[in-house]
Amino acid sequence: MTRAKASPPAKPPARWGQERRLEFIDFRLRWEGRLNRSDLMAFFGISVPQASLDIARYLEAAPTNLTYDRSARVYVATDAFKPLYSISSPSRYLSELLAFEAGILQPEASFVGWRPPSAHVPAPGRTLDAGVLFALLRAIRERSAVRLLYQSFQRPDPTTRTLSPHAFAHDGFRWHVRAYCHTRHEFRDFVIARMLKVESSDETWHGPEDDHDWHAHVELVLAPNPKLSKPHQRVVELDYGMTDGTVGLACRQALVFYVLRHLGLDEERANDPKAQQVVLKNRRLVQKHLKAAEPA
Repeated sequence: MTRAKASPPAKPPARWGQERRLEFIDFRLRWEGRLNRSDLMAFFGISVPQASLDIARYLEAAPTNLTYDRSARVYVATDAFKPLYSISSPSRYLSELLAFEAGILQPEASFVGWRPPSAHVPAPGRTLDAGVLFALLRAIRERSAVRLLYQSFQRPDPTTRTLSPHAFAHDGFRWHVRAYCHTRHEFRDFVIARMLKVESSDETWHGPEDDHDWHAHVELVLAPNPKLSKPHQRVVELDYGMTDGTVGLACRQALVFYVLRHLGLDEERANDPKAQQVVLKNRRLVQKHLKAAEPA
């Protein structure tokens, strides 16, 4: 009996269109200074002719961004290189390095090729129940209310709440869900890790249209601590990318409390300006929008 020959494995399909591949070229040239056709072929699973066409297309769009090094057989970024895409920004590159270090991002999901040694400051993990998270996601998607058992920080025992969730928010340390509380008849923040059990509710979903604090935005104006020396103030200006001694930070009104706490601006640390290097220049205005209270 003649055994049928196994079919050769199919070539992996191109994962994105040409525009995405042009972003890849731009990113690699910006942060590695070089690019080869094999880089495109390996990452996207495309053929040699397609990789050549992509590079030619990029050359048409940015002829002064790269040149071909015949001795090394590689395209290199020129001194006149200017990125074409926002994906090539420094913040995007460093964010992906951080995501790699934290184990969030896998190599095949990022344009970063060679990576320098890096590290991040560890933080205690926040354990979230997958079932709770799924129930919240479904409630937001389907616009339905949920009934849950919640461990508030203010009360020793868990209590039953009925919520109409509509958004998620991260305060720099932990995840919250923004929801209408059917008990207090107001929109509040609830820490997801404190939710012990979540199930569907027959209550009518209360939409976010009336959640003024979520929709309104406030600009926080940061400045160097005036008690620092002038040279130290200049260092702070560089650290925060300030222009003329200030930088604006826009955030949702519902999150002002968390931003101030995250930056150490929820309380004045005037005794040690080196510990509190920035101050809130428009504190009086921001104070009007501040709900200085812990989440429910």
